[in-house]
Amino acid sequence: MLGRDLIALLGDRGHGVDIADIDITSPESVMKVIGDLKPEVVINCAAYTDVDGCESNIETAMAVNGEGVGYLAMACRDCGALLVQVSTDYVFDGGKGTPYVEDDAPCPLSVYGESKLVGEMNAAFCPDYLIVRTQWLYGLHGKNFVETMLRLGSEKDELSVVDDQIGSPTWTVDLAQAIIALVESGCRGIYHAANSDYCSWNGFAKAIFEEAGLSVTVKPMTTTELNRPAKRPLYSTLDCSKLAGDTGFQPQTWRNALQAYLKLRAPNTF
Repeated sequence: MLGRDLIALLGDRGHGVDIADIDITSPESVMKVIGDLKPEVVINCAAYTDVDGCESNIETAMAVNGEGVGYLAMACRDCGALLVQVSTDYVFDGGKGTPYVEDDAPCPLSVYGESKLVGEMNAAFCPDYLIVRTQWLYGLHGKNFVETMLRLGSEKDELSVVDDQIGSPTWTVDLAQAIIALVESGCRGIYHAANSDYCSWNGFAKAIFEEAGLSVTVKPMTTTELNRPAKRPLYSTLDCSKLAGDTGFQPQTWRNALQAYLKLRAPNTF
């Protein structure tokens, strides 16, 4: 989702490589591709994002989300490129109670969060690096919560969705714009980037149905009741004021982003 939106925004400045072109778990593959292209900037959108799947596939999670970033960092170091590593709110435990700032100490609850934190640390093997933490992504080019809700809403009149996890739904187009703004502004280190305002998954689901004109009752349920393999942070909202202050880019509200996203979808899909 993110990679395709970045390529669309970058135009001729961007060159995309996908899983058929590069294996980031292989240092040889990474060194060859980066060495041949000699890019000025490498934006790593590759990740193993199945949060529950990571719990039973620890080696794969660490290889993709952790070790692979280290290989990219070393290749970028060798060719003098900036490495942009996309990370996640899941590096936090959600217990702070207020939005997380970049200097807050990470404390992941899951294998996924741990593997992404390892990726952050490995990104620092490149002297020139930028880490962009985000959350709750959806976009036109992949499976996501919005599409799942629209599909279920067309099949059912009532759904139960967790209401005790709080965050900021983020459209990949807005995240792509934030990443480009950070790179063009010469920013380095760690930044948070997400759509502004926040809600629960339950509130997000209700908004999706309202905007799509679907009559669906959304009942509340707890994370404990959902009983998924991986633990989730309950309050992982990200403070993005550093992004706005250093680049002048202010992401739109999640509700406005949702409206814009739905307008881009085919009109007969819901």
